[in-house]
Amino acid sequence: MDDRYRSLEGPAEGIFRDRNSRFLAFGFPVNTAEVANDLLTGIRKKFHDARHHCFAYRLGYTGEVFRLSDDGEPSGTAGKPIYGQLLSHELTFVLAVVVRYFGGTLLGTAGLINAYRSATAEMLSRASVSEKFVTENYRISFPYDRLNPVMKILKEEHIVPVHPEYNTVCTMELQIRKSIVERITSRFSAIRELVMRSAPIGD
Repeated sequence: MDDRYRSLEGPAEGIFRDRNSRFLAFGFPVNTAEVANDLLTGIRKKFHDARHHCFAYRLGYTGEVFRLSDDGEPSGTAGKPIYGQLLSHELTFVLAVVVRYFGGTLLGTAGLINAYRSATAEMLSRASVSEKFVTENYRISFPYDRLNPVMKILKEEHIVPVHPEYNTVCTMELQIRKSIVERITSRFSAIRELVMRSAPIGD
């Protein structure tokens, strides 16, 4: 299975100008709608004198959760072209906001679509984008004398244990790529007395 997705590494900015209107674009990596809304609120407060604060965000490993807004611009001229750029760059867990300062000249439907698309594209061209992986979290426990075979598997599979505790009974938490969970489970099953349970990291 394909367990990869693309997202921003950090915030990014871009700007586009057309007939004295300025379009300031901002991008952020976000994990939840709540985080996206908080960032949007911050942008609105910082640029409170702007006429429009249009945005789009995508969440979920396949971008299945999304929202877009024209914020007063004619329907389909702002949120949709912003969202379209997120789609064309195959990004998720991302928020894009474009702030417009009106320059006194109406741009028309085609001009607005081009401006919001271009501002977002400029911001994304400056962004650091990375490939990430869908993971599942597990906690394993095993007697200390099984430590060597466990660590051998982890090293071979490039898995770094989280919060390891080495006592009579060892415990550690693992983040495992979804595509290899079945293989790891099979390899661990050969180690006697090892117990593997699904668990949130840090729980």
